[in-house]
Amino acid sequence: MSLIDLGLYAGYLLIFLCAIMAIVMPLIQSFSDPRSLVKSGIGVGILVVVLLITYVIADGSSEGASETTSKMVGAGLLTMYFFVFAAVAGIVFTEISKFLK
Repeated sequence: MSLIDLGLYAGYLLIFLCAIMAIVMPLIQSFSDPRSLVKSGIGVGILVVVLLITYVIADGSSEGASETTSKMVGAGLLTMYFFVFAAVAGIVFTEISKFLK
């Protein structure tokens, strides 16, 4: 094993540890403040509802993929469109409300 391989393995280990800590530390912090956990739960719930609605709406017909794959891709695209539109609408609303103050 060369020094480069050792460096790569050490880098992989550090990336893995950082990813684990990036997930675990916010969870530990949110258990000390349950209100933030409820707010996060509401956000995740809204995301799940939007994903389910877009999956039901998505068209499953495609020539190159199975029906399930086509519905998943369609649902992903519709979800992205929904959230992009919501973000743009939020930006416009914020700027107009700032202008009117």
